[in-house]
Amino acid sequence: MSRVFSGIQPTNLLHIGNYFGAIKKWVELQDKHDCVFCVVDLHALTVRPDPKTFGQNILNLAKMYLAAGIDPRRSIIFQQSEVKEHAELAWILNTIAKIAELERMTQFKDKAASQKDNINLGLFAYPVLMAADILLYDTNAVPVGEDQLQHVELARTLAERFNKIFGQTFVAPEAMVNKQGARIMGLDNPMKKMSKSAASTNNYISLLDSPEEAKKKIMKAVTDSGSEIKFSDDRPAISNLLNIFSLLTGKEIKNLEKDFAGKGYAEFKNGLALATADFLSDFQKKFQKIKDDEARKILAEGAKKARAMAEKKMSEVKNKIGLII
Repeated sequence: MSRVFSGIQPTNLLHIGNYFGAIKKWVELQDKHDCVFCVVDLHALTVRPDPKTFGQNILNLAKMYLAAGIDPRRSIIFQQSEVKEHAELAWILNTIAKIAELERMTQFKDKAASQKDNINLGLFAYPVLMAADILLYDTNAVPVGEDQLQHVELARTLAERFNKIFGQTFVAPEAMVNKQGARIMGLDNPMKKMSKSAASTNNYISLLDSPEEAKKKIMKAVTDSGSEIKFSDDRPAISNLLNIFSLLTGKEIKNLEKDFAGKGYAEFKNGLALATADFLSDFQKKFQKIKDDEARKILAEGAKKARAMAEKKMSEVKNKIGLII
């Protein structure tokens, strides 16, 4: 089977955009691929997470993976910082990455603009660490949102560059984009992707929001002028809500349009709130059944498996570049 690698930062709580844009797809990929899923805590250091809550956030993210259906018997789930080869390979790749390549990364520009008091070197070199994450495991495909395509392309570029300089070593990965769920937009701004780092919590619905909290956010969600429940490029707000409704229920958007034909936004939002409550209740029951110690054990077992793979690849890399004497 081809190998898939992906990961999410343990910063703040995951939202429904993370679930439908990434994790739900991961669950499906387990049936046909050799999957490696990481809690990318080293990446999260670029935004200075609170040390008092960081550890619990790491555990909570692992528990969310499990609650969503990631099966540790079929996939490797581990904590990035527990496999030192990620940082080691990132440094080696830094020596062949070009400043101009990293300067072109649109995500760096966006993040630098939003955290002007913390534009650190790690943020700039973030895509190189991501490339190391991917290349360590001979990854064939990387499920990502459209905003991460540049990073996967850089990983491919660095793999090919290393192979050209030192001989065939890395697999050049391909991006795998889930089109429907990849671009769930913010409830407060349908022109920007839903984000767990958004300034306002009204931007997203967290997977651990209570049904009451979620309903309040939905009722406050931005809508377009008029009152027609119609999916259209010139109606981005209601189109976003229809997309979310469809993902939550499995109903096609055209059928939702029929269900709410002639009805107003209030009735539509109430329907969406009920669908959201059903989804959150089911997910949270699964999440709450998973104890912290169980998550720790699964992460430790996953790290052991990942470490064996990473050590083998790093031995090959070191031999190719002349570090083994």
